[in-house]
Amino acid sequence: MMLFALFSCNRNGDKADAYGNFESQEIIISAETGGKILELNLEKGTELTAGSVVGIIDTVPLVLEKNVLIAQKQAIHSRSENILAEIKVLQEQKNTILIEKERIEKLLSDDAATSKQLDDVIGQLNIIEQSINSIRSKNSNVFSEINVIDRQIERINDRISRCYIKSPADGTVLEKYAEPGELIGLGKSLFKLADLNQMKLTAYIDGSQLSMFKIGEQVNVYIDDENSDLLKYTGKIIWVSDNAEFTPKIIQTKKERVNLVYAMEVLVKNDGRLKIGMPGEIRLNPLTE
Repeated sequence: MMLFALFSCNRNGDKADAYGNFESQEIIISAETGGKILELNLEKGTELTAGSVVGIIDTVPLVLEKNVLIAQKQAIHSRSENILAEIKVLQEQKNTILIEKERIEKLLSDDAATSKQLDDVIGQLNIIEQSINSIRSKNSNVFSEINVIDRQIERINDRISRCYIKSPADGTVLEKYAEPGELIGLGKSLFKLADLNQMKLTAYIDGSQLSMFKIGEQVNVYIDDENSDLLKYTGKIIWVSDNAEFTPKIIQTKKERVNLVYAMEVLVKNDGRLKIGMPGEIRLNPLTE
């Protein structure tokens, strides 16, 4: 939890352990499909929640394509119904032949029928069975076609869902790159989002300080206020680099810029005062009030 306090102090006699600038975790949201933007209900500073729909890209072409697939599926279903009707007719014929077969078998046991009559009935029965199996095979192919259509409809539904522009996370809109009415392509940047509730202070320390800063440790973070005093926050170290680098030019004097330093990141809860690019100081020990 962030601790906030206002200090009046003499800064000349108390040097910070590290200096840096505040950053935010920024996300650029891009179009997941191409088309005409119908709505994009956001501006700079708009606060969004994860999953909220902020705009829509024209879905009419995809809906028309989906309707064609639905019509094809209905036509295939009609073929399946006709096939099932054929099977039903053949099944009734089979039942009739089975009754005839039983009658001839009884007559044959009484020497009232011939073996040829029984063979003829069995032959008819085999033909009916083959016809039924053949038609069932056609029906199986029909179901395969329906399955393919269903997968195509699922793909269209996925593309339609991607036409709805959603915020991937909680955050504040920093930039807006597109407007309603624009025709955009896949991957076009729409807006930039950042979570400003927590800010990241990227600071630099030299090798002699490296052992003083540990991941997970809390440190005191200070920023200037309008009265040339310092505002204090409590931050948490979330990363310390394993590799040394030359000091960034924005840090300290030309002489100090040639020194090798290690980057570190401190997470600080924002009360609304912290801004992107604002300088900050890190001190392991708090200032004397």
